[in-house]
Amino acid sequence: MEERPASTAPSAAAAAAADEEPKAPLFPLFPASDASRSQRSTATVSTVPQWLCNSSFTADLSIINHAVSNLPETHSEEEEEEYDKLQEKQPESKPSPSYEYLESSPESDRDRRKASENKEKKKKKKRKRKRSKERGGGLDDYRARKSDVRAWAGSETNPSKDYYFDSRGDPDNLAFGGLYRMDIARYKPSKLSGLDFQISYRWKRKVSMLDRDGDVDSLDSKLVSAGRYWSAKYTALERHKNLKRIRLLAPQKSTADEFIPLSDIQTYDEGLDGSSVSGTSIIEESWEDEVLRKTREFNKQTREHPHNEKVWLAFAEFQDRVAAMQPQKGARLQTLEKKISILEKAAELNPDNEDLLLCLLEAYQSRDSTDVLIVRWEKILIEHPGNYKLWREFLHVVQGEFSRFKVSDIRKMYAHAIQALSTARSKHFRQVHQSAEKLSPDAATVQIELGLVDIFLSLCRFEWQAGYLELSTALFQAEIEFSLFSPSLLLTEQSKRRLFEHFWNSDGARVGEDGALGWSTWLEKEEENRQKIVKEVSSDDEKGGWTGWLEPLSKDKDSSVNLGDAANNGLADEELQEEFENEDIEQEDETEALLKKLGIDVEAEASCEVKDTSTWTRWSEEESSRDCDQWMPVRGKSGYHSDGTPDREVDEQLLRVILYEDVSEYLFSLSSGEARLSLVYQFIDFFGGKISQYICTNSSSWTDKILSLEALPNSMLQPLRWVQDALTKTESGLNSFSLEVLLGSSNEIPRTDKMKFLRNATLLCLNVFPRNYILEEAALVAEELSVTKMNSCSSSDTPCRTLAKGLLKSDRQDVLLCGVYARREAVYGNIDHARRVFDMALSLIEGLPVELRSSAPLLYLWYAEAELANSGDSSFRALHILSCLGSGATYSPFKGQPSSLQLLKARQGFKDKIRMIRSAWARGLVDDPSIALICSAASFEELTSGWAVGIEVLDQAFAIVLPERRSHSYQLEYLFNFYVRMLQRHQEQSSLSKVWESISRGLQIYPFSPELFGALVEIGLIYTTSNKLRLMFDNFCHKKPSVIVWIFALLFEMSRGSSQHRIHGLFERALANDNLRNSVVLWRCYIAYEIDIACNPSAARRIFFRAIHACPWSKRLWLDGFLKLNSILTAKELSDLQEVMRDKELNLRTDIYEILLQDEPVQ
Repeated sequence: MEERPASTAPSAAAAAAADEEPKAPLFPLFPASDASRSQRSTATVSTVPQWLCNSSFTADLSIINHAVSNLPETHSEEEEEEYDKLQEKQPESKPSPSYEYLESSPESDRDRRKASENKEKKKKKKRKRKRSKERGGGLDDYRARKSDVRAWAGSETNPSKDYYFDSRGDPDNLAFGGLYRMDIARYKPSKLSGLDFQISYRWKRKVSMLDRDGDVDSLDSKLVSAGRYWSAKYTALERHKNLKRIRLLAPQKSTADEFIPLSDIQTYDEGLDGSSVSGTSIIEESWEDEVLRKTREFNKQTREHPHNEKVWLAFAEFQDRVAAMQPQKGARLQTLEKKISILEKAAELNPDNEDLLLCLLEAYQSRDSTDVLIVRWEKILIEHPGNYKLWREFLHVVQGEFSRFKVSDIRKMYAHAIQALSTARSKHFRQVHQSAEKLSPDAATVQIELGLVDIFLSLCRFEWQAGYLELSTALFQAEIEFSLFSPSLLLTEQSKRRLFEHFWNSDGARVGEDGALGWSTWLEKEEENRQKIVKEVSSDDEKGGWTGWLEPLSKDKDSSVNLGDAANNGLADEELQEEFENEDIEQEDETEALLKKLGIDVEAEASCEVKDTSTWTRWSEEESSRDCDQWMPVRGKSGYHSDGTPDREVDEQLLRVILYEDVSEYLFSLSSGEARLSLVYQFIDFFGGKISQYICTNSSSWTDKILSLEALPNSMLQPLRWVQDALTKTESGLNSFSLEVLLGSSNEIPRTDKMKFLRNATLLCLNVFPRNYILEEAALVAEELSVTKMNSCSSSDTPCRTLAKGLLKSDRQDVLLCGVYARREAVYGNIDHARRVFDMALSLIEGLPVELRSSAPLLYLWYAEAELANSGDSSFRALHILSCLGSGATYSPFKGQPSSLQLLKARQGFKDKIRMIRSAWARGLVDDPSIALICSAASFEELTSGWAVGIEVLDQAFAIVLPERRSHSYQLEYLFNFYVRMLQRHQEQSSLSKVWESISRGLQIYPFSPELFGALVEIGLIYTTSNKLRLMFDNFCHKKPSVIVWIFALLFEMSRGSSQHRIHGLFERALANDNLRNSVVLWRCYIAYEIDIACNPSAARRIFFRAIHACPWSKRLWLDGFLKLNSILTAKELSDLQEVMRDKELNLRTDIYEILLQDEPVQ
């Protein structure tokens, strides 16, 4: 309302105007046309209406006026004068058109009077505004701003604070969809120390562009409509290559007293005018200037250090940044060509560097077609036939090309790779050991053989996933026999292969079968049997003489008989052939008649079109069932002599026979113990056996195994289950779902038969690697699983007790076998029996040779862990066991709590033993007993002095080893996992930040460890927020992408019930990676999520087609389309899918006619 002093009476002019024409009421409750009633209401000035008795209308306005006068001035006087001039000129600028006068009605006279009154009101407002300006402020000025803002930039009044917190949001932003155009943040630069006047002046000139007057002038209608802050115009301006930016570089701190720098760091100490500014560097450059500067630097570095591959790789990576800033496709292609030329020059100068070659081939893949790319790969592989990393990447590239994929072609590629690496290994072995007497493999030979084993495992996985399970099993059997059980004869490679062919085609049992002896033992027995037969024949020849039972025939009679027999045999063969042809014709007629009864015309269409999707569903179920049952190769003679077996089953049996020609191209010899053990360990892990950690998660074998999985094994599902349980408890079950439904299960084969096969093979391998506790544990667990279900501990008697006692009878000095057996007894709850076995082993260890006594720390650690896992007086028993190890005293069974003197001797003994280990670890000699000793010392300090002292022992142990060596040792990874578990046990007493930092530090060293990621999620739920965990996952997914990281990130989001958009984004980001796009388990998880959780079959259908295009070798992925997408895929599409599977040469065991015959049985 208008500002008016309360004590002043109305002016005479206003009174006269009021007398001439009555004013409209302030709140017109009645129609304005009622003139008489309006005049009565306005005439009674003396009587105050009731609604004007409110305090807001009767307040003294002089107080408000005084408060408003103290507000800061926001509008200048010139703006007000310009505003008045514009208002005065506005009616004159547009003269009103002339019209003929008509008779004025009372309503038109009233309009003219209202217009004159409005003019008078505007003049009054101008005069009042001028008076308020003279007093120092005005109410209108106050209204022009938000009422909640206490101070504005540019005002003459100095606020008490330099900043304010805006605790209440502006509702106008929601009402109008953006910020008010005048509410612009205005910044002033702080005082820059060390800058001269010229630079300060130039800085102020640039800042002056943000002045409010210039800012207001630049606010045109286009800018306001497009948006001020995040508009496309200013986004494009930020990305413009000519936009120059100013960078202030602080002077480098002097570190000469701390250490000597290895390389000089170049700094730009010139200012904008070319002069140095007291140590502060200022660079003003655009994107093009930065490209030129960095290109100049890279050119200089590559000239000075041409053999430094890191410089070349950084130069190539910088080209990717340049290409990302170029919107035109042609410019990006030019940058790609430049990158390729850089890498070609680098490969020319460093021809044996595999990182440069792989980066060059990756750049070729972005430019060239598939055929040209394969030719380039083959050319490089011819130049480097012994590089297993190049072969491994080449096989990944070829296997993922859908258009070129055929199972037979991929087999040829694997055969070429194995033969090339085997030849390179033999050549290198001969060169190194030409003059050496002892033929022990060197480090290079070991690396080549380990690479051979990895590629062989990739071949076996490929055959298994393509449906050729019998061939995969036979490949394992053949290679283990050929490498581990080779006869100890000095044979050439060809003679060795001829002998092995004789063994393979014989009736001798192979690895994993009942009664298997090994190739060398079988050959010895075969030779003994042959010698016996020769002796029997020679004894018969020595007797000589005519026996009288056979009458000799003359030559003529003999020839006539032979001719007659030949003629009779010829007639018989013709008759048999005619009978077989007649039988075949009759069978064909019966089959055609049967198919016609089913409504199938074979002559019209060879491959009938099934019109019901349920038929294809039953076909896929039957196919999956046969895959689970038919995994063991069939011996040839058992297939030929199967009396009473139908012809169809005989043909199926013949298809499952694996001949020597099927495996001969993939055989190779191994000379190093590391490669042989790797083959056996990966064989056990391949068939689902439980095996201790034998490899570091940073190794290529681990990453290849995880990348090629179709379903996660139980060893990896366990930490995922722990994480899901922790998330369910924390989030109160926001979105509970079954993890096995999403990730699937790897138990597609009947566990009894497979575990029996695995137990037989492991026991046979123990003849080659005696007293290997990892193999012994795998054999005992396989024995348990062959007679019981997985994780079944209900039986009181341990299932492996008979086998363990049998093994101990054959070797009574194997104390580690006693420890493994006692641990299995403790798992099944037989703690008393386990104590007796442990006590017996520890009491016998003093009388063993030195090489066997060195493994005593493992036995002590296992015993202490078994006691700590049990309730009761377990801590005192564990302390007694560990004190015996530390003090070095002869072990005696537990009788009571150890004394203080025993604890003191044990503590000092642990320190002395760790001091001896320190020198061995410094040389890189880290083994299992030394790790067990460190863990025992830490557990001893945890029980006696507290967890902090135990953690300190582990920290001192880690400080001995360099980080590079730590990242490639599975023993040190086990030690770090032990360290994290100890921190988790005492997370309530310790600081959660310490646990979090330790796990984060461990993930920097072991970024593919499932156990560490599980611990990260469990601690993160207590210590930090979900956004911090997401940031951690995002960081690892960007720097070290792997299937493990993405699986844990997806599990975290799904268990928390996150939005589908977030989960879709995670899946798409994971599968956009060039390496992870070939992960079958990620694609299957994505399809299962869309069907079971998101309930979006159409999206699952699109993902399925993308999946089979990226992973065409996975038969299980193809069958998911038949089993899970039968509701959205038509019968014609399912039929086409089966045809494509046949074209890609996947092994299909079931014909669709078998399912059709089951629908209508013949009477």
